Amino acid sequence: MAKRIKEYLVYVDKLLARDDVDFDEEMRRHLVQIEFFMHERLIHLLVTILFAILTVGCCVTFVVTEKIQILLLAAALFVLLIPYIRHYYLLENSVQKMYDQYDKMMEKAGKDAFYTGKES
Repeated sequence: MAKRIKEYLVYVDKLLARDDVDFDEEMRRHLVQIEFFMHERLIHLLVTILFAILTVGCCVTFVVTEKIQILLLAAALFVLLIPYIRHYYLLENSVQKMYDQYDKMMEKAGKDAFYTGKES
């Protein structure tokens, strides 16, 4: 998924550099991709939260019971949690960049973007 999202962002940046593109059609396609990646982002957020809750729960259980097996489970969950956080970070930042790309497409298509980040 990381490779796909990075490649897609590069593809859209190349489109934005051109002027001979039907931006109305590209905006429609871009919105579909944003929806896909937003869904992926939501799923990874839920999985990341679950792993974080389980990790903290194991740590609390270890403090109460002092069983080393629980600490080992917490360590294993923590090792899995780090890649999930990293991947979620990539998804979140990439979707934010896609929003900016969409606004640029709107400008290229001659339409007013809802939010351009510019003060009036």
